[in-house]
Amino acid sequence: MIEFVLDGRSKVATYMQLVVQVKQALRVGLLRPGDQLPKVREVAQALAINPNTVLKAYRELVLEGLAEGRPGVGTFVTGSLAGPSLGNQAQLRDELVAWLARAEAAGMSDDDIAALIDTTMRGARAPQDLA
Repeated sequence: MIEFVLDGRSKVATYMQLVVQVKQALRVGLLRPGDQLPKVREVAQALAINPNTVLKAYRELVLEGLAEGRPGVGTFVTGSLAGPSLGNQAQLRDELVAWLARAEAAGMSDDDIAALIDTTMRGARAPQDLA
């Protein structure tokens, strides 16, 4: 089951942080069609947020065709975002975990690590200068 975490410093709306986390879990295979999302009340209590915020996130997932609500039962995953790379993700994740440990040992903060990853991804995907 997914455990939600909120970033109080983020400029992203709380409900959208929940949506993004579900989508990420779907991409990496942590959630699959048929899985039940945590109950609205449980999420609201665990994160100390209004239950309507959780409901809004779940409604967004329903609108995107990724979940469905079953009255009196809960909200269940109906779609997937996992691509053909899912089979390779376990090894890549292990390598990433090792890299993260080295980055932290080198004194990098979470913000430093995120900045390095973001700028490296952008740089690696930028059109190469042929001059």
